[in-house]
Amino acid sequence: MGDGSLWTYQAQWTADLQRLIQSYLGPERRAGTAGAYTEPGRRYEDDLAESAFSDVTEHRFPVRRTWTPAAVVGYLRSTSFARPALFGDQHARFEREAHLLLEEHARSEGLIEDAVFTVLLARRPGGDR
Repeated sequence: MGDGSLWTYQAQWTADLQRLIQSYLGPERRAGTAGAYTEPGRRYEDDLAESAFSDVTEHRFPVRRTWTPAAVVGYLRSTSFARPALFGDQHARFEREAHLLLEEHARSEGLIEDAVFTVLLARRPGGDR
């Protein structure tokens, strides 16, 4: 189950935030403790379809989040693409700049995220429903 991240969400405020992150860390999306993010080679649905739990159903739940600048900055601390250690001694400066950027967007259009939370349920074929 999951709903993406602010890195992939398409809005002006997330695009500006991504550019700010990249101005500090470079163009690649960071992931893990070192290195850049790479797309998975396969979809979860494909992995499940080839497993003993091949009876897969997908359930999608629209979610609207209204973020505050402080909540976004806190969220960024928990991500692999903008965790504090990546910024070294520039982290406090980055957070100040991010907060100012987010405050500006919050005043003009708001920090809204319309996401879809997707849940995959997998069962053995022929099982009870």
